[in-house]
Amino acid sequence: MFINNFDPVAFTFLSLQIKWYSISYILGIVLGWTYCKKKLIEDKKILNLFDDLIVYIIFGIIIGGRLGYVLLYNLNYYLENFSEILMIWNGGMSFHGGLIGVIIAVFLFSKKHKINSYIFLDLISLVAPIGIFFGRLANFINSELYGKETDVLWSVKFLAVDNIPRHPSQIYEAILEGIILFVLLNYIFKKKIFIEPGIISAIFLILYSLFRFFAEFFRVPDIQIGYIIFNFSMGQVVSAIFFALGIYLFLKKNNAT
Repeated sequence: MFINNFDPVAFTFLSLQIKWYSISYILGIVLGWTYCKKKLIEDKKILNLFDDLIVYIIFGIIIGGRLGYVLLYNLNYYLENFSEILMIWNGGMSFHGGLIGVIIAVFLFSKKHKINSYIFLDLISLVAPIGIFFGRLANFINSELYGKETDVLWSVKFLAVDNIPRHPSQIYEAILEGIILFVLLNYIFKKKIFIEPGIISAIFLILYSLFRFFAEFFRVPDIQIGYIIFNFSMGQVVSAIFFALGIYLFLKKNNAT
């Protein structure tokens, strides 16, 4: 058993608290951006545009992630506390919302520069697991999105929550949605198993949704909404939708080759 008593604040600089969650976002974006430029992008035009695209992606992550959390996970609270929607430093981001925000941002950027948007979406899909990995580690440090009660040897007590041994569901997701997803996607890409733009994005949607759906069985649902339908959480319901979209996109793009 492990005792989690981490401080969500990494350090303080000039009275400003720098939290691990913020650091995880920065690490994910910087490492993903660097990996794309150094290891993935071969076309010079795409390489030259990628720096500008990052700005769009950052806005897509922040705006989409926040709105996704507000609308899907805590709408009633924010309807009564409307001004707090902008207070992202207090926490509350949705991966699926951020994903939608990034997709919209990429489509707008690609249309502006007359580039096939799936080229950029495939690149982002290949590095997104890096950000997911660090994000889930930050969830673990913050004692949030914690798991259900268990007696397994690797259980964790999140002292900020209670004194009950729980599944480290954040670590499960970091391994599945971060490490394993990264390895699988990059293997498929580098082996050129599929070459049609958009297929890597489709596989990302399919695999991420499967991993997230599975991991949610070990995770306590959000207290404010609980289970949505048939003992499935909001994360599982949304993941099922994105899984279906991934299958549709895969069939569409694979038939185009």
